[in-house]
Amino acid sequence: MTQLARLLDIMHRLRDPDGGCPWDQAQDFASIVPHTLEEAYELADAINGGDRGEIRDELGDLLFQVVFYAQLGKEEGAFDFDAVAKAISDKLVRRHPHVFGEQKVANSEQLKANWEAIKAEERAGKGQGDSVLNDVPKALPALSRSVKLQKRAARVGFDWDDLTPVFDKIHEEIAEVQVEVAKGDIDRMEDELGDLLFAVTNLARHLKLDPEAALRRANGKFERRFRAIEQRVTAAGETMSEQGLARLEAHWQAVKACE
Repeated sequence: MTQLARLLDIMHRLRDPDGGCPWDQAQDFASIVPHTLEEAYELADAINGGDRGEIRDELGDLLFQVVFYAQLGKEEGAFDFDAVAKAISDKLVRRHPHVFGEQKVANSEQLKANWEAIKAEERAGKGQGDSVLNDVPKALPALSRSVKLQKRAARVGFDWDDLTPVFDKIHEEIAEVQVEVAKGDIDRMEDELGDLLFAVTNLARHLKLDPEAALRRANGKFERRFRAIEQRVTAAGETMSEQGLARLEAHWQAVKACE
């Protein structure tokens, strides 16, 4: 038995009404989604950490999610793991005619144009119309989805050619947030804050940076520095709650300077 066959058999036994696991038996497509997203982020963390053993383990956890969905599909008579593997294999071959077919490409621009043409044909075949914004998943993290929407719009020329108007738009959105904060309208504040975040992700796109990765890095930096503050305060025999903002800010600057 191959390891994949073993994994599929384990999944079948977990879902078996006779002697299977009650938790696994109770799951459906929707209930597993949060676990799938969590496993994907844990894999991203493992890759950022660089530990190959941890990456291997997290890849296994993510593969288990795919196997779980495949088992659910098999039970419904909709699809099984082989059908899932066939679908992605067919798609990869179809989208790479320069590798698996006779098509020749002269440069990366032609390769990109061919790729987009193939995807457009696929969208049309699914009856999704001809909007360039079709099939951008709504379940993507909001920062990542905004970048994808912007990239799609840029394909048809809806984009700035340099950074100046990108920065100008960010300043414009900050001013509009300040106006709504002064008015105290929560709904309008949320609307303008969303516009500001959208403008910031547009800057990330123009800089060829991933806003999700940048924000994860900022989160890690904040966590690292805040924990260092806690250690400094504890070492002094004091508590965080008695520090006050001015002293905590002084600790923050000291930690930052050490870094």
